[in-house]
Amino acid sequence: MDRVKSSMQQVPNAIPKVIRRTGGASSLELEKENFERGQAVSINKAINTQEVAVKEKHARTCILGTHHEKGAHTFWAAVNRLPLSSNAVLCWKFCHVFHKLLRDGHPNVIKDSMRNKADLTDMSRMWGHLSEGYGKLCSIYLKLLITKMEFHIKNPRFPGNLQMSNRQLDEAGENDVNNFFQLTVEMFDYLECELNLFLGVFSSLDMSRSVSVTAAGQCRLAPLIQVILDSSHLYDYTVKLLFKLHSCLPADTLQGHRDRFQEQFKKLKSLFYRSSNLQYFKRLIQIPQLPENPPNFLRASALSEHISPVVVIPAESSSPESEHVVETDDLVDTDIPALPAAVETKFDDLFGTSAAIDPFNFNSQNGMRKDDKDRLIEQLTREIQALKEELESFRLESGRLCQALRGRVSELEAELAEQSHLRLQAVGESEFLKAELDDLRRVREDTEKEQRSLTEIERKAQANEQRYTKLKEKYTELVQSHADLLRKNAEVTRQMTVARAAQDEVEAVRKEMQEKVKAAHEAADRQEREQVDQLQELQRELVSSRAELDSLKTSMASSQQSTEVLGTQLSALESEKAELVQTLSKVEAELAARGEELERVQSSLATERESGVKTAEALQNQLNEKESREQALESQLVAARWSSLQGAVDEAEKIIKDSLAQIDDPAHISCTSSADYLASRCQASLDCVGRLHSARDAFLADNTGVSELVRVVTQCGHLVGDTIVQGSATSHMVPVEQADALSESVKLCGAEALSLLGHMKQQDGLAAVDDGKLRAALEAILATAEKLRPRGLELQQGELGDLVEQEMAATSAAVESAAARIEEMLNKSRAVDTGIKMEVNERILGSCTELMQAIKELILSSKDLQRDIVESGRGAATMKEFYAKNSRWTEGLISASKAVGWGATVMVDAADLVVQGKGKFEELMVCSHEIAASTAQLVAASKVKADKDSSNLHRLQQASRGVTQATAAVVASTKSGKSQIEETDTMDFSSMTLTQIKRQEMDAQVLVLELETRLQKERERLGELRKKHYELAGVAEGWGEEEEGTG
Repeated sequence: MDRVKSSMQQVPNAIPKVIRRTGGASSLELEKENFERGQAVSINKAINTQEVAVKEKHARTCILGTHHEKGAHTFWAAVNRLPLSSNAVLCWKFCHVFHKLLRDGHPNVIKDSMRNKADLTDMSRMWGHLSEGYGKLCSIYLKLLITKMEFHIKNPRFPGNLQMSNRQLDEAGENDVNNFFQLTVEMFDYLECELNLFLGVFSSLDMSRSVSVTAAGQCRLAPLIQVILDSSHLYDYTVKLLFKLHSCLPADTLQGHRDRFQEQFKKLKSLFYRSSNLQYFKRLIQIPQLPENPPNFLRASALSEHISPVVVIPAESSSPESEHVVETDDLVDTDIPALPAAVETKFDDLFGTSAAIDPFNFNSQNGMRKDDKDRLIEQLTREIQALKEELESFRLESGRLCQALRGRVSELEAELAEQSHLRLQAVGESEFLKAELDDLRRVREDTEKEQRSLTEIERKAQANEQRYTKLKEKYTELVQSHADLLRKNAEVTRQMTVARAAQDEVEAVRKEMQEKVKAAHEAADRQEREQVDQLQELQRELVSSRAELDSLKTSMASSQQSTEVLGTQLSALESEKAELVQTLSKVEAELAARGEELERVQSSLATERESGVKTAEALQNQLNEKESREQALESQLVAARWSSLQGAVDEAEKIIKDSLAQIDDPAHISCTSSADYLASRCQASLDCVGRLHSARDAFLADNTGVSELVRVVTQCGHLVGDTIVQGSATSHMVPVEQADALSESVKLCGAEALSLLGHMKQQDGLAAVDDGKLRAALEAILATAEKLRPRGLELQQGELGDLVEQEMAATSAAVESAAARIEEMLNKSRAVDTGIKMEVNERILGSCTELMQAIKELILSSKDLQRDIVESGRGAATMKEFYAKNSRWTEGLISASKAVGWGATVMVDAADLVVQGKGKFEELMVCSHEIAASTAQLVAASKVKADKDSSNLHRLQQASRGVTQATAAVVASTKSGKSQIEETDTMDFSSMTLTQIKRQEMDAQVLVLELETRLQKERERLGELRKKHYELAGVAEGWGEEEEGTG
């Protein structure tokens, strides 16, 4: 039986026969069950509550499992059964293993893990409530893992281990600067999470003790190996992307990127340095050191000086394959013991290896039990699985070793290039120092010759320097005045430029948004095509996987040979590096010696160089130049004076031309001004013309006094231009005949001003300039403005006082007349109307009669209060003199009285139409509100100068409240009457069909929309009317003049 079992284990052709008999489905299920059991054991051993670092063999088994099943379903099925939310150490070790899977596992691990993103986010938020210990670290680590998954989902071109070539990095951005910009921001966020975990782990350890040799310390430090690997790649890609962005975008746009990179560079350099000093990392990983200073992105050539940091992981002492095999053997329990190799070989030599022709194969003769066959199949299946995993492990290990050796070679090549660069730089500096030493020797010889004549030349130079300083001060004053004029001109130009730039910017933003939308559509199409290509590629890989298994052994042998060749190249590069170091030390020693010699020479020549800065020949030339420069400055000074005057004249011409252009602008029609303000502007312009005449005479007598003339010319241009604009604005508020005359005067004034400035441009005609015509034009405008002043300002004392009495008497008469008409209408309505109409008319006319009585009482109270005000404030003056002295207050009383009388008359007319059935109730309500407003104006004008303790004031206020109540009664009775009349007109829809009702409903909706639109337009029109009424009232009563006077 032993020989039969041995022959069955050795014969390869027996396996397919057994499988055909038992069926392939059961073997696949058994293989899957064994795989899941092995993965569960490895995951539970890797992720446990013991505060020790995760063993590499368990993590590697989990990684190989993801490649075997091409995903992470088994891993998450096992992890979801673990109490990660209740034990912080368990969650910390889960994060470590999950990080390894994201980096080295199958690419589908990231996609499968995104389904658990919400659970990871909730777990991170839960652990974030703890402020110390593993809880806080778990929260930071989970945020890092979520950020890593999101980054790879957004950028699927980046593998989990972030290893990419420069060409692949360019393809990831699709040669679009916007994509590179966004990718750089995402890498900054990614690296920020890595640094936060780095700092969190270091801050949780007591660095004063050797924590890296304890199990608890290693448990916290172990995940940092993955962080170091990610950080080195992120730093390298960030540097390359920033150089690419600086070649396409302005430096100011990328200021935020540079600041953020500087901050992360300092943190990463410090953390790499601290990590390299820990004993735990020295035997596991070789951490690179970043340069002393960050790259200078403003200098494009600095990219060639950038050295990519390479992290090297030394080869492990124990092979992971043996550990994996032991782990698998622990899981397998077989009843058939393995025979010694010598016995199997001997049996093969005697009987052969083919089960089909073996005469001693008693499998079909003695009827082997079915259990023995199944066990044999299971054993052989497990061996095949173990061989596959061993083969995969060999391939991963060889790839890792090749990558490490390539990184080492790249690092040595970079060091070699740096040493060569330093050697060339040292040779260049040596040649430069030699040349400088020869120059210093020649300067010393020349200085000794020129020292003797230096003293006499210095005295002459000092005298010339004083004269030059005086001329320079005068010239500076002229330049300053000219610069002021240029700044004013530049201000207007800048405003136009800003407006054009804003319009261009809006257009550019619109085009940019269109391009982004187009790029998004193209990216979506491209991604769909890539997914189809990936599916086809996966199918091709599935077909070629068996052929790859056969050729893998051959590739392993070649990889070992390439490893030996790379080792030989590595030793050669190290020897060459040692030679370069020796050469560099020699060059540095030579440079140091020459530097000392240069310092000695410089110290001996320091005093001589200070005393001999100016050689004798140079000083003599300078003396001659200064004499010629004085003459040139004199001519320049005269030209500058005339140039500054011409600049001021040009500026004044521009201002006046701009003012003349404004009065023809259609937008200027809405501008208004008062006659008083126009008169003040004309008077100021006349005064400035007088000062211009005086300044011109002073300049003709002494041309050094040009500054005063420049100042007066500029001021005169401003004042005349303002007069032109204000004159045109005033013409918009006066009758047509006066407006035309004023416009002609304004245009004549502008023409005369331009003629005067044109004569001042000619140097010969400056003395013959005549400002009489301009003065006459300004005086004509001033006379017109005096005529256009409000009438109230021209009234005599007697006229103003009589006007107050007349208006108050007219208001009383209007109220009396209105009350009589209302009484007459009431009697007429009682005789003609009956029923509801008579009741409505009586109620409305009765409330109107009460309102007239209240207004009459208000006017009487206002007269009594005005009498008290005049008696208490006039002193020895008469009543008319008091009214004239307080003309503004008097005009307010007149305006309020007119409004009350007018309102009473209009309300009576509206009530008459309502009673006759021809008017609208709304007109009566509006008239009531206008009367209330007018009486309020009269009360305000009356009590503005009254004593607050006056009895007549209290009586006036009580009368005002009576008017308000009476107005409310009029409005209420009007509304009530309107509703009663409208109720009589009932709507009867009983005789209408469904179609007619629907038609009426549609007509009603159309009417509602039309009325709403009309209501909105009428409200806007009402607002414009009120605004215009306010402006006209202000002009009539001089409000604008009071504001200008106070200003």
